[in-house]
Amino acid sequence: METNNKEHQSKDVIDVRAIAQTLISHRRKFYMPLAITFVLSCVYIFSLPRFYSTEASLAPEMESSLGAGGTLGSIASSFGIDLGEMQTSDAITPLLYPDLMDDNAFVCNLFNIMVQTKDGDVNTTYYDYLTQHQKRPWWSGVTSLLSNLLKSKDSEEDAGNSTQQLNPYVLTRKQTDVVNAIQGNIAIRVDKKTGVISISVKDQDPLVCKAVADSTIARLQTFITNYRTNKARTDVAYYTALVDSAKQEYVKAYMEHARYADANQHTVLEVRRNKLTALENDMQLKYTSYSMLMAQLQAAQSKVQERTPAFTLLKGAAVPVKPAGPKRMIFVAFMLFLVFTVRAFLLVRSEIHFKF
Repeated sequence: METNNKEHQSKDVIDVRAIAQTLISHRRKFYMPLAITFVLSCVYIFSLPRFYSTEASLAPEMESSLGAGGTLGSIASSFGIDLGEMQTSDAITPLLYPDLMDDNAFVCNLFNIMVQTKDGDVNTTYYDYLTQHQKRPWWSGVTSLLSNLLKSKDSEEDAGNSTQQLNPYVLTRKQTDVVNAIQGNIAIRVDKKTGVISISVKDQDPLVCKAVADSTIARLQTFITNYRTNKARTDVAYYTALVDSAKQEYVKAYMEHARYADANQHTVLEVRRNKLTALENDMQLKYTSYSMLMAQLQAAQSKVQERTPAFTLLKGAAVPVKPAGPKRMIFVAFMLFLVFTVRAFLLVRSEIHFKF
């Protein structure tokens, strides 16, 4: 019984020496697959255009109804919870800023930014750069030819469509492709603990990469500022209209009082004196109303300044020196390793009779 168990265990043990001898004796069977894999991998990976990547970090001012810097805030921070985020009065918290890249209006706002390549040969808008000055693999010509043969009326209208006046939620197929490309090139991340916003951009040109990162930061700051000050700016517009109306009424009452007073300087009639007093009282009431509205307008203007967040640029976008990808040597080495592993598995399985 014991002998049978040992024999059964010996059959299940993988003989590494036998596997090595099998691979060495059949090494010629690896030459052709590895050579073909090497050539095809090089043709594929070297056809892909190289891209650069840069990153910037931004820290916006946070408004919180409770101080998150106390003992409770420190304890919550150790568990990855930001009390400042939980107590903020804003409906759109920084954790939702990455979702802006899913909004067509925000992405289309980047169409008309000016970009220039590092060699200076291209100086145009970001939209034209993505549609006309992108390097593509050689097989993209075949796919574009097929798409042109099958293009619809919508794609024919793309050529004459302008980006100056467009509805971001009613885009042509070409514009939609550009939006998708921008969404793939730009990523916004927010650190839940610190609230730091990171913007990473990749592009085929290093200078364009930096320009797009800077423009994205500027537009993100504008969006945050507009959102935080929207209510206060609405109040300013409202009180401005009221102040203008009150001022016109006051000036009208003032002029009417002045004209009546000039016309009745030496009057002794009580009726005219009473009317002059009534006009003066009406003028004072309108002046008081005008003064109160002016004070409220100034308070609303102060609220706009108070609600305007301050931004700290922790890390500016730098012009990348080395390409970020694709990793050509790593890709070729991985494909060679994969083909070698598969070929070795099939060879050993056919030569040595045991189960893996």
